[in-house]
Amino acid sequence: MTKSALQIARAAYKPKMPAILKGAVKAVDGANTQSVADQDEIRKRFPHTYGMPIITFDKSEEKKTFPAINAGVILSGGQAPGGHNVIAGLFDGLKDANKDSRLYGFLLGPGGLIAHRYEELTKEVIDEYRNTGGFDIIGSDRTKLKKEKGHFDTAYEILKKLNIKALVIIGGDDSNTNACVLAEHFKSINAGIQVIGCPKTIDGDLKNEQIETSFGFDTACKVYSEVIGNIQRDCNSAKKYWHFIKLMGRSASHIALECALQTHPNICLISEEVAAKNQTLDDIVEYIARVVAARAFAGDKFGTVLIPEGLIEFIPEMKRLISELNDFLPKNEAEYKMVKKSEQRAYIISKLTKENSELYASLPENVARQLTLDRDAHGNVQVSLIETEKLLAEMVGNRISEWKREEEEKKSPSNTSVEITDIHSPEIEEEKKDPSNTSFATQVHFFGYEGRCAAPSNYDADYCYSLGYTASCLINADKTGYMASVRNTTAPADRWIAGGVPITMMMNMEKKEGEFTPVIQKALVRLDGAPFREFASKRDEWAIKTDYVYPGPIQYFGPTEVCDQPTITLKLEQQSKK
Repeated sequence: MTKSALQIARAAYKPKMPAILKGAVKAVDGANTQSVADQDEIRKRFPHTYGMPIITFDKSEEKKTFPAINAGVILSGGQAPGGHNVIAGLFDGLKDANKDSRLYGFLLGPGGLIAHRYEELTKEVIDEYRNTGGFDIIGSDRTKLKKEKGHFDTAYEILKKLNIKALVIIGGDDSNTNACVLAEHFKSINAGIQVIGCPKTIDGDLKNEQIETSFGFDTACKVYSEVIGNIQRDCNSAKKYWHFIKLMGRSASHIALECALQTHPNICLISEEVAAKNQTLDDIVEYIARVVAARAFAGDKFGTVLIPEGLIEFIPEMKRLISELNDFLPKNEAEYKMVKKSEQRAYIISKLTKENSELYASLPENVARQLTLDRDAHGNVQVSLIETEKLLAEMVGNRISEWKREEEEKKSPSNTSVEITDIHSPEIEEEKKDPSNTSFATQVHFFGYEGRCAAPSNYDADYCYSLGYTASCLINADKTGYMASVRNTTAPADRWIAGGVPITMMMNMEKKEGEFTPVIQKALVRLDGAPFREFASKRDEWAIKTDYVYPGPIQYFGPTEVCDQPTITLKLEQQSKK
């Protein structure tokens, strides 16, 4: 593998870790737990792994001798910075307990477990990937392990063949739900195989009181914030474009919120707030257009708008439209295909309920067509493919053009004004603005894959290594059905707290593919949480003033206040608990 100068320097970096994990440790049981919701149903589904205590590791006076074991590891789901360090920490932890222990990596995710594709991860292999981004050490995929498809039996077969006693699954909420189900199954058949999870997702929606953050979120947000800052610097230099920037985060707006706190954009939409306030697409367009007009009136004909990837799914009226389309189109597919392409839009408009028909008619042509043409395997609209940044840019442009036409028709622009009213917080006090002077040129962006495989920040390099090492300690403590937990991470690393959380504690019942099934509850942005409240207190000022922050690239070497800082989100959340 050819390495850059940075990779060579990073290979020598020794991740910081909790002091408590250096030397002999013992697992200390806390109180027994219960699931976050649907306790009776979750208990019934997981009789062997429900109600276990939270584990915290502490120093031990007794130096134990551990037998050599074979362990397996899987990277599951989308990539996130730091995954390689989780594996490195797991490897080092196993070897520190017994130098003869071995680690096998299953290739290309859970699919590799089912297909029996694997390789042994030796020191030579591990050392090539320390402190690097990506999941290329063994690859990943999104295969869902399902008992009814024979996956559990197939997995058991290869694990027994390799004499693997513990399997570590590194993934997000779906992947760790898989880990929980597999742990329960192996326990129920006395397979003698432990299953441990590690919390991964750049979206930041896998967290709770015991899991402060999912790994990769810190690095991804810093990568996106660097690029947003670069765009804002360009924006403030050229002074002629509004940049509409969509960011990763289909189910939650944590990335958009963190990037807003880091860069101070003029507008940042938070999906959870849109849903809570039952805001319409028109409300959102009106809000953005009014801020555009206000800034133009002040002489600033430029700005930035941050948009969460999943915004469309959170707009109540769009959800209703999509639901009706999902119901109507499969039932009328033959008739719809017979309609001329030039008449398909009118056909759909004529068939929908009045409310949805009007909304559909207001959408730009490309978005309206996508809603009717691109279907997934279940016949549903693939909302993740909707270019929300283009949708909003076009609709805001149309709104401003409407205002201008109205002014021109009245031949007296001074008699009509546009009042800037923040739909989120009406405290903005601005003079009424004349939209006739508003010019509006746009650029659109989507930042997604750019952040998923970046070289991990020092925080993620340290946090991930500690998670992997903690997973090895859970294995040595003979635990199963647990997720590795490292807390107190806004403090110096030697004061971090390591332990494990029963995965069943995070679960609730949700409807998936028509049936209620146990899954880890997603952590959405809390509108009463400290990060959102901080953002909400500043956004009116950021909307009108140009208060951009330019974070610059991730720094790996230098003073700790530059290199080792966690996200603003995490710092605000931890401060609010004190």
